[in-house]
Amino acid sequence: MADLSAVLNDILKLDGAMCAAVVDSTNGMILASAGVGVDIEIAAAGNSDVVRAKLKTMQLLDLNDKIVDILITLGKQYHIIRPVSNAEGVFIYLVLDSAKANLALARRKVSDVESLIERI
Repeated sequence: MADLSAVLNDILKLDGAMCAAVVDSTNGMILASAGVGVDIEIAAAGNSDVVRAKLKTMQLLDLNDKIVDILITLGKQYHIIRPVSNAEGVFIYLVLDSAKANLALARRKVSDVESLIERI
């Protein structure tokens, strides 16, 4: 069974992958991280706010559903946020260089990483 650091280092093998983290959205704290390219501490805290805001909005709209992933597309980067389904408040965060990344492949890899994390 892999540890979080090994799992994140594996996801960084994707073309265009810059950095990745596993984050606790309840407090914005990083549980594990790998790579470079953005200030991961600031990104983790800010994206925790994004996840909490979306969950609150879903509750206000009385949506009986779950977030599969959140994609933020910037001019030069993709940011993928994927909650870990069996770990409330925890999400995977991946930053990619949009000029080098295959978005479909990256989303699939993040899904695979979620499955690995669920077994840790």
